[in-house]
Amino acid sequence: MDIDKLIARINELSRKNKTVGLTDAETTERDELRRQYLDNFKRNFRQQLDNIKIVDGDDEEGIKH
Repeated sequence: MDIDKLIARINELSRKNKTVGLTDAETTERDELRRQYLDNFKRNFRQQLDNIKIVDGDDEEGIKH
């Protein structure tokens, strides 16, 4: 699922929960969508960390951790 659609659906379910409440199926869906969002966030964050290159003044190439 596209991340924008995922967030939109999570927000839709959140608003509904605050007004009229959610069915058991909607609660399960919300929990699964939140898990997907967090998994995606963690994966992207890990990729960013893996691509960080530390450079000090003595080493032109830098040190990749």
